Amino acid sequence: MESQLDQLVQAVLGSPKYQYLSPELVYRIGKQEIIKRASIKEAIKATKNKLHQIGGAYLEKPPDYAKWLSELRAIPAGDTLEINASCRRILSWHASTRERLPILEDFYNELFAHLPPIKTILDIACGFNPLALPWMPLPPDAQYLAWDIYADMVAFVNGFFDLVGQAGTAEVHDVLALTSTPRVDLALVLKTIPCLEQVDKSAGNQLLTAIQARYLLVSFPVQSLGGRSKGMPGHYETSFVRMMSGQPWGVKRFKFASELVFLIDKGL
Repeated sequence: MESQLDQLVQAVLGSPKYQYLSPELVYRIGKQEIIKRASIKEAIKATKNKLHQIGGAYLEKPPDYAKWLSELRAIPAGDTLEINASCRRILSWHASTRERLPILEDFYNELFAHLPPIKTILDIACGFNPLALPWMPLPPDAQYLAWDIYADMVAFVNGFFDLVGQAGTAEVHDVLALTSTPRVDLALVLKTIPCLEQVDKSAGNQLLTAIQARYLLVSFPVQSLGGRSKGMPGHYETSFVRMMSGQPWGVKRFKFASELVFLIDKGL
């Protein structure tokens, strides 16, 4: 099976759409699909479909990272309004952060009002969310770690951090393989668990247990990418309550127009 699996990984990463993906993630999903499919061709197709569900579907058009960094560099130092406007334009390219744009300021102000000063933050499956930094009430010396499955996106986020003088780094991680994380004050797990559970139904519970953070902000979408609710808030709340069963953590619930959020206090 290993030779077939190597063939599958090479075929998937050889596609322009998936060339920057974490090889570990492609290997993980490919291994599952090879077992289930009748041929290597079917396994490759099924792997690409799964990768689309968990990542590709959120980027409707190829991002132009070089252009965006160039535009950000051209903004005069201290021009906060223009930086914020550029960040909003970039956030709109990713479906997940685009949904948050109408509530962006209220979202972070309300949630951070329930937190002490945050010095270290870990953004799991970050997407473009680090570009919401202008709306996060973080102290100037906060350290920001951002993890995602796309190497080109991670490079862009690192470039953004350099431009705005944000301490921290972005890295490629297959979070399905996590057994632990660096110790941080706050972890963001924003609309991430439904994507991970496309691959492993137990991924949400495993991830929340593995994260070494005093506080976690865990959120779920209230509608599909197509704009339909389909009972999603109730479904995700029931699922989350099940995940919390037996855990000694404190939980607060927040409902926004486009997102259901839970603040977990692990007491670490």
